[in-house]
Amino acid sequence: QVQLVESGGGLVQAGGSLRLSCAASIHTISSYVMGWFRQAPGKEREFVAAISSTGGSTYYADSVKGRFTISRDNAKKSVYLQMNSLKPEDTAVYYCARQAGVYYSRASSYDYWGQGTQVTVSS
Repeated sequence: QVQLVESGGGLVQAGGSLRLSCAASIHTISSYVMGWFRQAPGKEREFVAAISSTGGSTYYADSVKGRFTISRDNAKKSVYLQMNSLKPEDTAVYYCARQAGVYYSRASSYDYWGQGTQVTVSS
């Protein structure tokens, strides 16, 4: 089965930056859209960003557009999320996922998920 492992989370001050990584093992991700979602306490999982199989197209939630950048390296079976100008509202557990359905912004369209990495932004 596919395994996805996120890393790079941590505690940062508002305005700071973090770069999250997602490494896939066992199975390739090269044919799939990959996405990042986040979930804050008491809230449902929220779409953050997605990237097409070749990396040619990217998609972002309005709340992160202009601040976050998603990228991928299929040879390394990895997906990244560069997060700049972080805000306290960005605090959440961030998940990497592989798309299975047709709607990139819906959590239900993704079949494999990582364990998540905590991002905490202090005010």
